[in-house]
Amino acid sequence: MNINYNEETKIFQINTQNTTYMMGILAGKHLLHLYYGKKIDYMEDMDCRYLFRKDESPKSLHSLKRAAVTFFNTYPFEYPAHGTGDCRHNCLRVRSEGGHRVCELHYDSHRIYKGKPSLKGMPATFEGATEEQAAETLEITMKDAVLGLKILLRYSVFEDSDAMIRSVVAVNEGEGKLYLEKILSAGLDMDNMEYELTTLHGVETRERRMVTRKVTEGSHRVASLYGETSHKQHPFMMLTGKGTTQKHGDAYGMHFVYSGNFAAETELNHQDSIRMTMGINPDGFEWVLAPGEEFETPEAVLVYSSEGIGKMTRCYHDLYRNHLIRSKYLHKKRPILINNWEGTYFNFDDDKLVAIAKEAKKVGIEMLVMDDGWFGKRDNDESGLGDWVVNKKKLKNGIEGLAERVNAEGMKFGIWFEPEMISPDSDLFRAHPDWAIQVPGREITMQRHQYVLDMTRQDVRDYIYESMAKILRSANIEYVKWDMNRPLADIGSFCLDSEHMGEFYHRYVLGVYELQERLVQEFPDLLLENCSGGGGRFDPGMLYYSPQIWTSDNMDPIERLAIQEGTALIYPLSTMGAHICVCPNHTTGRSTPLETRAHVAMTGTFGYELDITKLTEEEKAQAAAFNEEYHKYNEIYREGDYYRIASYRENNIYDCWQVVTKDKAECLVTYVQVRYISRTKSVRLLLEGLEPKAKYRLEGTEEIYSGELLMNAGYLQDMIFGEYGSRLLHFVRV
Repeated sequence: MNINYNEETKIFQINTQNTTYMMGILAGKHLLHLYYGKKIDYMEDMDCRYLFRKDESPKSLHSLKRAAVTFFNTYPFEYPAHGTGDCRHNCLRVRSEGGHRVCELHYDSHRIYKGKPSLKGMPATFEGATEEQAAETLEITMKDAVLGLKILLRYSVFEDSDAMIRSVVAVNEGEGKLYLEKILSAGLDMDNMEYELTTLHGVETRERRMVTRKVTEGSHRVASLYGETSHKQHPFMMLTGKGTTQKHGDAYGMHFVYSGNFAAETELNHQDSIRMTMGINPDGFEWVLAPGEEFETPEAVLVYSSEGIGKMTRCYHDLYRNHLIRSKYLHKKRPILINNWEGTYFNFDDDKLVAIAKEAKKVGIEMLVMDDGWFGKRDNDESGLGDWVVNKKKLKNGIEGLAERVNAEGMKFGIWFEPEMISPDSDLFRAHPDWAIQVPGREITMQRHQYVLDMTRQDVRDYIYESMAKILRSANIEYVKWDMNRPLADIGSFCLDSEHMGEFYHRYVLGVYELQERLVQEFPDLLLENCSGGGGRFDPGMLYYSPQIWTSDNMDPIERLAIQEGTALIYPLSTMGAHICVCPNHTTGRSTPLETRAHVAMTGTFGYELDITKLTEEEKAQAAAFNEEYHKYNEIYREGDYYRIASYRENNIYDCWQVVTKDKAECLVTYVQVRYISRTKSVRLLLEGLEPKAKYRLEGTEEIYSGELLMNAGYLQDMIFGEYGSRLLHFVRV
């Protein structure tokens, strides 16, 4: 078994293939965290009670009728609550009808069972189809008898993964209402071992850039109040030990499976103890629990690696591929698509799109995606959102007629929606002004000439869904890009009373999940790609509904190096929407070789964002060659193990990553040189993940290397003359 409980010592032990997580019950009621790290084989007669450190307290806890404040403020609680003396940041804050905010959770019972629970209306990891992908769950019941509150702490592990999945359920068993002001999904208390903290930060067009800092006394918090996970900060934290690298050392990751406001915090206290927490952002949040009602939190995914950051990364990749993404496209090659946005913006008609499709087909592109501007009165971004009816001035024969013409060229057809938004200048807003998020008496805040629809309302969700579904039912549409181009503001709904208005943010996210679930259930063959002004809602929650997410609106391959490095730290490469852009790039103005643009984009889903009719014949021939490479190598990128070899973010010269097939028979190495340094010395690339005694041939040459030679002595890559050059190396076992 992976989960065990020792009745004598009152200690739980959760094992994965390579890790152990331990917690125990002290004084018959306090659930304390004891250990998370390298695997310790379970021995029933092992006495680990010394890990409680109970004798280090000024008084023995067993001699106290009520624990001292010192205890609450220093001990490593598994799920710390507010109000009893623990003045560190906590996981739970509850207000009673009397206005008190004191909660003390005591152990009540537990159960261990095969399988893993799903979450109502939310994304959740799931068991696979094989025994190797089976799950086991520990559910610990904690209670506050005064409040009548029951808290279920859930811990699930899979046979094939070192990840641990945590979530929490709150149940009101009392006679009065309870108000959840804060309920996080996970907490983790550990001794500080000179850890460093890595988080992901950015802004639109510069998403998920890695930032590492030493953990010092006080708190470091990353959070979102945008109503989405946001471009600015990401629901992920990683602690690494002193000297940890990609290959060696301790790494602790915590990631949140949610698409709305979040808060993740790391605190180092005066006792040199670290507390990490993660969950729904308590700012602007309150949930009313009437007697008999319950509330479930989203899941947090914890991963520990004793073999460096790289192994943690590969654990997240495999977990999400095997236990989160449901799409039929998960293990399939995605069609090479061309999106007309940067090629035409709003200035197109059906003849222009068909002309693009014809040229695209000639070079091996497989799908045309029609972006913004096909509906309502939509010649710019100032009107039309919400009016999901075809603009017949642009599409003379409607969506169906355009889809038929594109299909006749041998191309698939896809379409763009922004379902959550409404323009003030729209028929929908004129008919239903109350459908926009707003506070009565206040002018609605506008961004990009648009408001946000109230997704907490069932009538709004039904309208949105039927508007989209009517279009999808009318034509052969095989792909949808779901966009969201502004954050939430002016939080107010005409359908929530004052007592429940604090539930708005979470109910909004649940509304988005409901819509996307309806979409993938009615259209199971649809390839759905989520987007939010680029990568503003790139999170694990979205992966439950779409197998890929648009990584960033910035397609400059040099800017993409840092964006894709931070994204690939925790997400499979197959989830990263990545396209070849036009040059000069529309975001940065930079010009780069087509080869470099292709090599960077090929690491993700691969496609084009330009007007192909404007490419030269030489460029079209290059594009055709890159499309053939995509077909040849995509399975390696999609299914293989990812290794970060070098980082331009760190060395300021070049970037390098490697993907190895699971059977170690092939690998691809992508090298991008950002700066040219005048020197004759080559760059030594120390590869990883190969079979040491096997021999590998570098494709296109007669050069043979052993795996251990490439991993220990490395491959010597010559400096590329000039800037922004790249190389794609393919090694095949012989």
